Amino acid sequence: MRKGWGLAITAALICVALAPAGVATAKPPGNRGNAYQTIGELEAAGYNVVIDRVGSAPLGECFVTNVRNPQQVTQTIPVGEGKYREYITVVTSQSITVSLNCDV
Repeated sequence: MRKGWGLAITAALICVALAPAGVATAKPPGNRGNAYQTIGELEAAGYNVVIDRVGSAPLGECFVTNVRNPQQVTQTIPVGEGKYREYITVVTSQSITVSLNCDV
């Protein structure tokens, strides 16, 4: 019985550690959201950030117009052996698209 509880606790801890973080929201164009900050926050949350942009200004002069299309790839894996085997779903990768306005 103890072995089953240990696996359940381990599985729960893995799920909590791998749970997706909230998605950052874009600031309206009048507020000039910092592109570096938004991209950094999303990368820190575990996202692979895909950028689309309008204009040719350096990234430091761009502002965020939209954050969209969060995608997650998950995998279900077995934990434990025999009658104590349980299955957990983990996030193996996640991506999101950030739109920038880089007009000077």
